[in-house]
Amino acid sequence: MADLDSSKREFLKAASLAALVGGWEAANPAPAIARGLEKASARFRSRPADPIRDQFPLTHDRVYFNNGTLGPSPAPVLAAVAAAMAEVERTGESRDADDVVFRAKLAAFVGATSDEIALTHNTTEGTNVVAGGLKLAVGDEVILTTHEHVGGALPWLNRARLDGIVLVPFAPPPTAEAVLREIAARTTSRTRVIAVPHLSCTTGQLFPLEEIVAFAASRGIYVFVDGAHGTGMLPLALDALGVHFYASSAHKWLCGPKGVGYLYVRKDVLDAVEPRFVGAHSDTGWSVETRPPRIDGFAPTAHRFDYGTQNTALYAGASAALDFFSGIGMAKISAHGRGLAERLQAALLAHPAEIEMLTPTEGRSRGMIVSFRFRDPARTYTRFGAFAGAHGFRVRQVAEAGLNAIRISTHLYNSTDEVDRFVGVVDEFLR
Repeated sequence: MADLDSSKREFLKAASLAALVGGWEAANPAPAIARGLEKASARFRSRPADPIRDQFPLTHDRVYFNNGTLGPSPAPVLAAVAAAMAEVERTGESRDADDVVFRAKLAAFVGATSDEIALTHNTTEGTNVVAGGLKLAVGDEVILTTHEHVGGALPWLNRARLDGIVLVPFAPPPTAEAVLREIAARTTSRTRVIAVPHLSCTTGQLFPLEEIVAFAASRGIYVFVDGAHGTGMLPLALDALGVHFYASSAHKWLCGPKGVGYLYVRKDVLDAVEPRFVGAHSDTGWSVETRPPRIDGFAPTAHRFDYGTQNTALYAGASAALDFFSGIGMAKISAHGRGLAERLQAALLAHPAEIEMLTPTEGRSRGMIVSFRFRDPARTYTRFGAFAGAHGFRVRQVAEAGLNAIRISTHLYNSTDEVDRFVGVVDEFLR
């Protein structure tokens, strides 16, 4: 571990302290960031967990299994944000280029064009743009699940409250084929939108988006995806996937700055969504002096959903997160995290009398999340949450949909040893 500790000290000194301690001078951490990324990528190939973990300033006092809520950022991301923010405060210039660079990198990372990417603050904001702006009439129906995150459900509920659209929910069954049957059974001539998560926040169920898109396309139905758990967990190719709208964030699986998100709007459905929140960069021209006052039009791209002054330093950090993940390789990251989740699920399934597995066991319907609960009513999810915390594990307690469950998220900085130790804690709780 001595070489790793030394590497960590060198990296943080070069990448972070140069930006923070250098008297607010024009320190450029990019070379140091690149060196740290190169080391991390090489070590990940040979030793898949510890060297990557070394890039994260996460406390070693506990094992972090809650990436599905908040993804801690690695050192290159923190360094990029600090350097960019220091420059803004030193020069008074807003670094607008960070917006352009991040949008282009993000588009390439998720399989889209820059014109199809609106920059938001989080998944919820992107959901509100679509749920609030999509041209829907009284009585139009939206199919969604009973396992939505509050930020995924409330925008549609609010639209129903305001404009009389009808929400048609279904409880997701544990296989892709059964999910498709549930959606088909609820589709009518008034169905206008199928709104589903890429992966549910409750059980981590991975939805069969390709088949849902094909089903919807044959009926002229829009597909909206809450992608909060997609970006950074799975390799994405939104252009090939064919969804109309995909909202996501950088602060979960991408381990980026908190307060950065995006909304993908397929270019052929751009005008189907009315801009409800607008500002600088949304328009093609305007005047309050003409009679009547006018808006000439909106930007001919998804940029029309951008508005106002943003913290461009966060975009610099998000670009660094994309570089970090791309340098390692999304296929490697996804395989590592999914492998850990599969290992954990298999161990928990060895206790069928005591543990109810909520995450699907079907390979195509699971990702890096495992959710479960105890069959004994006395072994409550809150009691286990406290027990796990006392044993050094940060887990997520899932009250949504009445599940009263425990959710474990495994990511690139987690290890098989951590999974096995957690299984030992579960075994102890069952005694």
